[in-house]
Amino acid sequence: HPAADFPDSLICENPNVLFVSPSCPHVRLQLPLLLHKFPTIEWIHVRSAGIDFLESDELPVVTKKRIMTNAKGQFSSSLAEYVMMACSYFAKNIPMLLKQKGAKVWNDFDVEELRGKTMGIVGYGDIGRATARLASTYGMKVVALRRNPAKSELDPICDEVYGTGKLSLQKLMSVSDYVVCSAPSTVETRGMVNADAFKASKKNQVFINLGRGPVVDEDALVGSLKNGTLRGAALDVFATEPLPKDHELWDIENVLISPHNMDKTATFMHEATEFFVNENVPRFILGDTLLNPVDARLGY
Repeated sequence: HPAADFPDSLICENPNVLFVSPSCPHVRLQLPLLLHKFPTIEWIHVRSAGIDFLESDELPVVTKKRIMTNAKGQFSSSLAEYVMMACSYFAKNIPMLLKQKGAKVWNDFDVEELRGKTMGIVGYGDIGRATARLASTYGMKVVALRRNPAKSELDPICDEVYGTGKLSLQKLMSVSDYVVCSAPSTVETRGMVNADAFKASKKNQVFINLGRGPVVDEDALVGSLKNGTLRGAALDVFATEPLPKDHELWDIENVLISPHNMDKTATFMHEATEFFVNENVPRFILGDTLLNPVDARLGY
């Protein structure tokens, strides 16, 4: 709703909590206006894990003395399952199976095992860790990229952790059979997985993006798929959504495309709201520390 849609009489109610849904149109513009209009708001909760849809020059300013939280963790298990499905899609050559079934052809062929392969995770947050848990259960080695590597030094499911930066990313790309990009879209991460990163890719690598589309240079991704640098890609997020009908990715055979719905279970919205109501609202009332704090300056 535009800030003007909230009557001035609400100011007398001293509202102190704002629940923000990513499906709200123009929320990037409206949030700063609302926070200016209602100075009593102390806490902003975002129903999604990503807050890039709120990004504006004003956001760090208007949230500076306020608490901001998100729903991270509510979507992680479903996305981790998607990653393992995507890995298996290429390892077991599901496209070939479907092709042969359609043609009623019985030709056996070698398949690949995930056990012993290396999974690289770009953005080792909640989704990254949930993915690492499943990958390690499959017997995969896990290497990860995160801003603070020291936080994962004793992590039993992560074999190696690199810091952020161009060279660290290239190192991760060079040793990984499967790369999972689960990084949020921020000023620092936009276009981070670029041509140089793909040039460093290990032979026959599969690239999986489920974080945010703008983190990946799509032209470089398309080029790497076309020239054989990459064996394939599984993409749930894109720079422009819906993906335009004339985009090259639709026509590349070794690309698995999903419409940004791999965390969209029948109950995902309910569960994300339950977290707000059952976990953080009681903490807020009691004056306890809230779960999932977000730094608007960093974007996560």
